[in-house]
Amino acid sequence: MFTRFFLELRQAGVPATIKEYLTLLEALKAGAAAYDVEDFYYLSRAALVKDERHLDRFDVVFGTVFKGLEKPEGDAEVKAEIPEEWLRKLAERFLTPEEMAKLQAMDWQELMETLKKRLEEQRGRHQGGSKWIGTGGTSPFGAYGYNPAGIRIGQKESRHRRAVKVWDKREFKNLDGDVELGTRNIKLALRRLRQFAREGTATELDIDDTIRATANNAGTLDLKLVPERQNRVKVLLLFDIGGSMDDHIKVAEELFTAARYAFKHLEYFYFHNCLYERLWRDNRRRSATLIPTVQLMNTYASDYRLIFVGDATMSPYEITEPGASVEHWNEESGRTWMGRLLRAYPKAVWLNPKPEAFWDYTPSLTLIKSIMGGRMFPLTIQGLDNAMKALSR
Repeated sequence: MFTRFFLELRQAGVPATIKEYLTLLEALKAGAAAYDVEDFYYLSRAALVKDERHLDRFDVVFGTVFKGLEKPEGDAEVKAEIPEEWLRKLAERFLTPEEMAKLQAMDWQELMETLKKRLEEQRGRHQGGSKWIGTGGTSPFGAYGYNPAGIRIGQKESRHRRAVKVWDKREFKNLDGDVELGTRNIKLALRRLRQFAREGTATELDIDDTIRATANNAGTLDLKLVPERQNRVKVLLLFDIGGSMDDHIKVAEELFTAARYAFKHLEYFYFHNCLYERLWRDNRRRSATLIPTVQLMNTYASDYRLIFVGDATMSPYEITEPGASVEHWNEESGRTWMGRLLRAYPKAVWLNPKPEAFWDYTPSLTLIKSIMGGRMFPLTIQGLDNAMKALSR
């Protein structure tokens, strides 16, 4: 199995060597992983991956070769086992616009209290109804139906993008930093944020000073060196991942690729929909690599430029209410955490891939724009140009 793992990594473009593979086997023989899948994952990644650009490919191969070894993630406030039979898909419910308009959404507190009540009372499967946890109906709880604002349970993917919370474990994919840009314009726009200075060891030839010194030395060559010019700007890049952002993966990857080349001091993290008390660096292992937002603020100084990338499209509750994250039970609202981060990093912008013409029709987007103090820019060349100007002030 280990040989297959090594060969598939090579086939996927991870340049692991025989020596690195033998090092991994020696570490296993010495008991470094000790029958623990998490330990083996990090050990093999450390031994076989030497460039973070290959982490995504490594995770894909690891998940394929060692499938079924993930630990379940479960941190929701409302906990219960929902029988698979209740959520088995028999038919999908598609309503006319007129029928949809007649349905009314519960407010946040009522929605959560009703879910707890249904979990206590329900004893069997329901299909096509408006009350119980089931499928193909207008109930706020279940799958393959329709409700203006409900809790999605047991459905593979979003259909109407109206769920205010998702019961199931979410799986997201890392952005690939090796995507080739269709245009150089993104790189050119990001250059506005670069501030160069000569720092470190003198390794670069200063031609003008060399000519001047040689002339003053009666023609005898006198080489003059200066430190290399380096970009001093430090950037924190926070990507919204999953859900409605799946529609914008291409442009997000192009931005990610350009940023990796434009900024020497670049740190990136992921979140989903709105910022809360934790972020992560690796989408495929995020349950094991969560980073507290407070730790991020304590690690990176206030001279970092902060760039959010997301469509800001979600339930407004996710921004304004504790416990309203679709992923977990957040003790404090997204607005609270956004405020803390913006106070820590005063130079911040939000890049939005959603066309600007539609911004006023999305309540959550209007809320995020207000929290950002209007510093939201479309993810277009002109928008990037304006965003970099705002960060340079």
